[in-house]
Amino acid sequence: MITGTISRISGPVITSRGMKGSKMYDVVKVGEEALRGEIIRLDGEEAVIQVYEDTTGLTIGETVENTEKPLSVELGPGLLSSIYDGVQRPLPVLLQKSGDFIARGISAPGLDREKKWDFVPAVRTGDTVAEGDIIGTVREFHFEHRILVPHKISGKVTDIRAGTFTVEEIVCTLDTTTRLSMMQLWPVRIPRPHQKKLDPVLPLITGQRVFDCIFPVTKGGTAMIPGGFGTGKTVSEQTLAKWSDTQIVVYIGCGERGNEMTDVLAEFPELVDPRTGLPLIERTILIANTSNMPVAAREASIYTGITIAEYFRDMGYDVALMADSTSRWGEALREVSGRLEEMPGEEGYPAYLATRLSAFYERAGRVVCTGSGERNGSITVVGAVSPPGGDFSEPITQNTLRVVGTFWALDTNLAYRRHFPSVNWIKSYSLYLDSIGDWYINNVARDWREMRENAMYLLQKEVELQEIVQLVGPDALPDSEKAILEVTRMIREDFLQQSAYSDTDSFCPIEKQYLMLKVIMVYYAKVSEVMTRGVSLRQIQALPLRATIGRMKDVADLDAIRNMLTEIDEKLMSLEVEK
Repeated sequence: MITGTISRISGPVITSRGMKGSKMYDVVKVGEEALRGEIIRLDGEEAVIQVYEDTTGLTIGETVENTEKPLSVELGPGLLSSIYDGVQRPLPVLLQKSGDFIARGISAPGLDREKKWDFVPAVRTGDTVAEGDIIGTVREFHFEHRILVPHKISGKVTDIRAGTFTVEEIVCTLDTTTRLSMMQLWPVRIPRPHQKKLDPVLPLITGQRVFDCIFPVTKGGTAMIPGGFGTGKTVSEQTLAKWSDTQIVVYIGCGERGNEMTDVLAEFPELVDPRTGLPLIERTILIANTSNMPVAAREASIYTGITIAEYFRDMGYDVALMADSTSRWGEALREVSGRLEEMPGEEGYPAYLATRLSAFYERAGRVVCTGSGERNGSITVVGAVSPPGGDFSEPITQNTLRVVGTFWALDTNLAYRRHFPSVNWIKSYSLYLDSIGDWYINNVARDWREMRENAMYLLQKEVELQEIVQLVGPDALPDSEKAILEVTRMIREDFLQQSAYSDTDSFCPIEKQYLMLKVIMVYYAKVSEVMTRGVSLRQIQALPLRATIGRMKDVADLDAIRNMLTEIDEKLMSLEVEK
């Protein structure tokens, strides 16, 4: 066993001598309290270690013990509904052990060693299995947890049996004398393997109109939500976690304020999954590493979360990973980099910031899983970014922009006007529109893309017209341009704006989204048509159509919305030119 002694302490970064033979990213135990840490630099016999816990009280000369294993997470039954810290210590267990404040050096396994699970074999004695194959299933809540053959293991099954086992007990034996349990370990910094990545052709349906219809993201895609204080980043991510059509949600509170994370921990167990009617927490894993927790563990929390997400992806499930927020992760990198005395990059962030961000987001994707049989899984990564002062030109935002496919820019002015989700439709974009076009044609409507483009054109035209209005007033505009302002107000207030607290409007099915947008665009087309005949805008505004369209949000009956199309046509076309 490799042991050394502390020679230097700088906050969470310590230097240890006598560590010859150590490897990068080995986990070590530091001092008498066995604080966990990770080797991040090697120089001869010296190792630089980032410690995941508070280093107050450590002294020069204390022992450092190398476990000679990388930071790994335990994967198996028991993950769902768990609440972990950044290095997969279960917080409820730590609460029982040390009370309201986590004691230094305390540890607990990521999976419960005593709980028994009903294992149902999926293969028989004599079958040949390889890495990624499903050897059995376990019922975890309403969810089928698939037990996989670990990486680089294959052979013929010599013994497998059904029964009730703990995660450590042997459930299957191969002719290579390999014995398999329901639990496996995986190093968090190494992506789990897959056969190949698939094109992003399936949209992630979230039930939020601005996300699904205007700036969509795909299953296996990447998105970022940057915004200043109070713009609704956390609420947006919680809404996506609740409503997105994925089987598993991994929510990482990375460096968030303690009160916000407390709200998440209190609310998630009470939320009801709209698809199953069961508690949402039963398909959710929460990783809580708040801003007052040790900074090094914050850096590790992102990798812990994405590794757990890859495990469920390999079973063939769609996973949504919410990282709130990657700015705090970048700040952890900056602090550790500063203590390592590395050459700083822009605004003090390390020069490798862009590389680390890219490596994280690249672990998203829709893939063909390893193992026999056609099994596809996906990880969709949505990262919140908290730029200081809402400045989108800062390094985290700019480097994330280069690697994500969808950009949902939250606007402080919209938030102050109580327009939520406060997504700025001028700054935001999606690079997935072309790849998911066929899906929308086959499953929604052939004219979906055309209507979206027309709506975006009108919203951009509104910006130009508002500049004129501010200079000379609205009366200087002709009726045709006043009609554009009227219709864009309808798009903003009756379509893009959505209430997370309304039973009807909190989730909007994709067919209803299409019909709502079509009603508004047909209204504009008919208004333009009758105005060419000489009908005034004042006559059109006197009709009750505006109020009828405004009530679409609260209408659950799709036929009632379809009837609005006929009503618009009849009432507008019946208008006569005033004499």
